Amino acid sequence: MAATDFIVAIELGSTEISGLAGKKNTDGSIRILAHAAERSTDCIKKGRIYNLDKTAQCLTTVIGKLEDSLQASIKKVYVGIGGLSVKSVRNKEAKQMPENTIISQALIDVMMNDNLKMPLVDQEIIAVETQEYKIGKNQSSTEPVGISSDCIEGNYLNIVANESLKKNIHKCFKQTRYEIAGYILSPIATANAILTPNEKRSGCVMVDFGAETTTVAVYRGVLRHLAVIPLGGNNITKDICYQQIEEDDAEALKISYASAYTDDEKYKEEANKEFSIDKCSINAQTLLDIAQARETEILENVKNQIMLSGYNDSLLAGIIITGGAAKIHNMEEAIAQITKIDKIRIAKESLIELQNAPAFLADGTQYTLIGLLDAGKDNCCKVDPNQSQSNFLDQLKEEEDKKKEEAERQRIAEEQARQQAAEEAARKKAEEEEAKRKEELQQRNNMYISLISESKELLGRKKYKEALNKAYEARNLHLSDKEDDVEALINNIERQKSENNTFSKLIRFLKDGAENLTKD
Repeated sequence: MAATDFIVAIELGSTEISGLAGKKNTDGSIRILAHAAERSTDCIKKGRIYNLDKTAQCLTTVIGKLEDSLQASIKKVYVGIGGLSVKSVRNKEAKQMPENTIISQALIDVMMNDNLKMPLVDQEIIAVETQEYKIGKNQSSTEPVGISSDCIEGNYLNIVANESLKKNIHKCFKQTRYEIAGYILSPIATANAILTPNEKRSGCVMVDFGAETTTVAVYRGVLRHLAVIPLGGNNITKDICYQQIEEDDAEALKISYASAYTDDEKYKEEANKEFSIDKCSINAQTLLDIAQARETEILENVKNQIMLSGYNDSLLAGIIITGGAAKIHNMEEAIAQITKIDKIRIAKESLIELQNAPAFLADGTQYTLIGLLDAGKDNCCKVDPNQSQSNFLDQLKEEEDKKKEEAERQRIAEEQARQQAAEEAARKKAEEEEAKRKEELQQRNNMYISLISESKELLGRKKYKEALNKAYEARNLHLSDKEDDVEALINNIERQKSENNTFSKLIRFLKDGAENLTKD
């Protein structure tokens, strides 16, 4: 019976392009319905497409095989994004607000939009991991909505990649008859498939050893650092090829005998031995030297990325390794020797429960594909136009309603942002006017003190007219808290002026003389 409800995920790997179709069950498990793969070594290098035509052909073949297994047509697929150009970049966005402003979701959305406008050269943001928000002076929170403050700073981890990465994928799918349901960041999909919530919370490093790249993802609660190292298992194979060995034989020798770490005693034991496969052989110590040298280089780069993350002292859950190149002998010992981290776990199974899954999905090379499938949400089946269209029309209406809701939410967010900006501008204007008023008042106070001082000095020198003029100038400053003092000074000046004019002195003289005559 043909499947009608399923999700399809595609991984664009450097070794192969693989596809997986499955149906999610209500308990969270996934029933695997189909799998297909095609070699991609001649069209993809280090996770980047360099031959668009061949990649489009491979995609058409892989999805066609899935359709044959499903007995149904596929409309769209989820595509994983990874590769050499993918890395994390930290960014901060801050907002000043009126005092005691309650932080809204609209403000958080505006800050996220501002973060997405981070200037980049030939790169674009493909995902964002919010780190935390600093609120006020000392408070931090991952859920700031509803908290009252006058400022907020958002810390973001932007996952960026070359602009050409998504463009080339889009061009390839344009050559096929299939649509892209969505882009999913491959390292995050892998981490969600193999890291437990406790490991993420406690702090850990996921290292995905691929054929041409090695991906390092540092978690401490959330993703804190992501980097892709341009070295992988194929580098060891190519190094072995320099010993005049064919690539297929070199790969077989690597898988069978190579070791990431060999102690001195074991190394001496292998002195005169030969490692052979079919008709091909190589000196044991030579192979061990080649493998260990290259693995040391890779692991030194891994260690450097852990140090760059700034969380090297906070990794309580240690290192979790996965990927086909992680299967090399003594990998755990090599990691412990170089990184000085003793807690190491090899991811031997996916945390996502699978039903009807072929055995190879559990061999450690397909966790990214499983994670991509788990991250998908929409039904990828193509609607048959000859069947009832009710579900299809309902889906179209639901998508249209979602677009309208998103547009309305964006409008409200922009309106709230404009309102907050206007309130902030009004607050700043009020503060400036108040500062100006205080400055003017201070200037008038200083002038008042100077005028009163001059008036009192002139009064002491009995220059009453000049003293009154200074006092009147002080009164004209209209300082309400100084009115009584200045009036008292004016009255005192006028009184002294009256008492000391020539006529007043004559009257007092005559009065005093009359009193003396009366006494005699």
